[in-house]
Amino acid sequence: MKHPSNQPVPPPPQASSALPRRDFLETLGFGSMAAALAAGLGGLGNAADLRENPKPWQPVSDRKVRVGIVGYGVCQFGAQFGFQDHPNVEVVAVSDLFPDRRAGLMKACRCGNSYDSLEELVKDPKIEAVFVATDAPSHARHCRLVLEHGKHAMCAVPATYGSIEEGEKLLESVKRTGMKYMMAETSCYHASCHAMRTIYRAGGFGRLVFSEGEYYHYMAEPIDSYKGWRIGLPPLWYPTHSTAFYVGVTGGRFTSVSALGFKGTNRWHQPGGNPHGNPFADEIALFETSEGGVSRMLMSKSVFRHVNETGRVFGERGRMDGMQYWGEMEDKLPDITRPSLPPGVPAGGHGGSHGPLMNEFITAILEDREPLVNIYEALALTIPGIVAHESAMKGGERLKIPQYERPTA
Repeated sequence: MKHPSNQPVPPPPQASSALPRRDFLETLGFGSMAAALAAGLGGLGNAADLRENPKPWQPVSDRKVRVGIVGYGVCQFGAQFGFQDHPNVEVVAVSDLFPDRRAGLMKACRCGNSYDSLEELVKDPKIEAVFVATDAPSHARHCRLVLEHGKHAMCAVPATYGSIEEGEKLLESVKRTGMKYMMAETSCYHASCHAMRTIYRAGGFGRLVFSEGEYYHYMAEPIDSYKGWRIGLPPLWYPTHSTAFYVGVTGGRFTSVSALGFKGTNRWHQPGGNPHGNPFADEIALFETSEGGVSRMLMSKSVFRHVNETGRVFGERGRMDGMQYWGEMEDKLPDITRPSLPPGVPAGGHGGSHGPLMNEFITAILEDREPLVNIYEALALTIPGIVAHESAMKGGERLKIPQYERPTA
């Protein structure tokens, strides 16, 4: 069964719609602001205040997926996505290279079995799926190992670390094995991005003229990491929290890019300060999109004490910033509620996206369908950033972005 996220939604037919009445705004709780909004003061125009309406979780199966979890580093992501709390999951075994971390992961996941390494864990015939929460440079290689052992893989971001070739090898492994792969891109399940995706599919934006995605993560000092992989990391090698605000909304693609970088003053951005020869603490990319529009995507570590993931979309029939929508569908919006979670499963971090991502992966296995952020979406979110960094290193030269053909239904 083909998941609808695998294909870009075609632009809807042109239509007109009356703007909502003042009493509609009043019912949304704008109070005294309703008159000003209805009059279009301050350039705001009319707006719909979007709110989620959680519904009871409905199981799709009573089967338990037998899962292995690998990685309990600085962010302890191995336990942060809630596999251990899902009623359709049995955590069979965990692994980390460091014994103390391995013990911590066992405790956090309430699991009594562990392996010294991923290489040992994937040999366990009882395990049918593995969550790879290891160091970013190993993601593609580790996921290929999981897939080649006949197990589904969910991976932390990014799908590939600065290497288009490694991403293409991962794609080949997915195609050859037929196993499911999902990248756990958190912005795709932020409330705003999920709402944008739902409204886009319903025709509430038309074609996107312009979109923006921003990932700010101020760092006075680099976050600790296995073998120092985060030190001097080219910013747009870690692009997915931003690029989700186009790819994760539309299912469309970036086709070319011109990018510039902002040189860091810290020691790890000086010549010889990192293994990548990267001088930039911040990078801003301007992408051409498959709809004929433009996207501005950035990853920033220099903006003082600012940590945020956010985005905006501007279309022919509507626009959206955060959780506010302006457009032709203001009075007939679809239900933008994120999928309900089983009782006891926390929404988790990154805007309450961890739980929904894990639930999507498990549900995709149970329903035997492609997950939301499958291999094609993962590469579309990741590889444009690698090309963008190359452009920044070439002073903004416009470069083409490789495209990977998705199978047709």
